[in-house]
Parts: sequence; C-alpha cells; structure tokens
Amino acid sequence: MRYEIKGEPMPVVLVYLEANESVKCEKGAMSWMTPNMKMSTSTGGIGKAFSKMFSGESMFQNTYVAEGGPGMIAFASSVPGSIIPFDLSKGDMIVQKGGYLASEPQVELSIAFQKKIGAGFFGGEGFIMQRLHGNGIAFTEIDGYVVEYNLQPGQQMLIDTGYLAAMDATCSIDVQTVKGVGNVLFGGEGLFNTVVTGPGRIFLQTMPLSNLASAVHFGNT
Repeated sequence: MRYEIKGEPMPVVLVYLEANESVKCEKGAMSWMTPNMKMSTSTGGIGKAFSKMFSGESMFQNTYVAEGGPGMIAFASSVPGSIIPFDLSKGDMIVQKGGYLASEPQVELSIAFQKKIGAGFFGGEGFIMQRLHGNGIAFTEIDGYVVEYNLQPGQQMLIDTGYLAAMDATCSIDVQTVKGVGNVLFGGEGLFNTVVTGPGRIFLQTMPLSNLASAVHFGNT
C-alpha cells in the first residue's frame, strides 16, 4: 500500500493499492475511488461492534479490495484539520473518539477507558478514547493544526479538555482540578484539565470540534 496526503486545511489521503490489496475504513468515509474497488461491509463480530460504538465509531466498517489490478481510493477529512498516519508496528496509539478514519486491514480498533477514577468521571471528551493496534498503518483525523511533543519519562503536559488528539499507549492520563476559586469562577477554563505523563509522543490539536461548533454557533447569533 502507498499513500499521499494532500490539501490541508481540508485534507484527503489517497491510498494506492496493488491487485487484491485491501483497506478498511469507517462507514461513509470513502470520498472517491477507481471503478475496480469492491466494497464489503461487516461488524467484525458482536463484541467488536459494541466496542466500536462506545469508542465513537460506527458499528459497521467497510473494506475495499482492488480487483483485477491496481486501484485507488480517497478518504477526506470531515472537518478542517490534519490527517496523521500512524505506523502501529512501532506501538499502539490512543486517539480521540471519532479520530479513526481508515487503515490497513490488520489494524484493530478497541475502547481505551481511562484507568484513573478522576479521568473517568471528570475527563469529559477524554473519558473514552480509541486504542489502535496491529501491524499496519492507520489514518486519523485531527481537528485543526497538530502540534507534537515527545515527553520523557515522568515529564508532563497540562492540557485543556478536548485538545489531546492522540498519544502513544506508553503515556498515562489523569485529570487535575483548576486551583483557586477565582480561577474556577472567572477564568473561563472549566473545573478540570487533562494531565498526560510520559514517556511517549502526544499530538495536540488547535481547534477541537466542540470549540469549532461553539465558534460557528455564536458567530451566527
């Protein structure tokens, strides 16, 4: 499989397949393709179907196979932002709900509940994330521009809810209360922030979808 990513801030990933190679994607993710790409739809089993539903994805996935020769298929981003490829043979990735776009067929998607009680009850958008694992490339959507940091063991980053797009599975996540009554009441940053601890890479997004929706809403009022 070969691929190229074009067109930020509304990117598309073009995937080129040899004969009989396949790629799978979230339901409805296909944007355009050559006529020899044949589609099949499946859940992958009841357990995987419910896992995908709770992690923000459709219960169904589509698989496209290049029949009779090489083929091409395109997957476009649903919002302004970036498409990031992750090579999962180098390690599992944890990504935000709805972040999965498409992948090689050997990639698996499952729920990644946060282990900390605080993260579970107060983590907001970070409570349930997606775990991507397997030996293959996975393409993920990131809202806005992406900024990457490589945290050393024990090194931390304090992140406002919704800005964490992806991280290596070697990182851990928790929540931290915003200190000071005045800061809570008048700071406009909410009650909690997300704390990510290394080692591992983290990928932060500059325009979470919830922020974009709020900006559009208030801009029209």
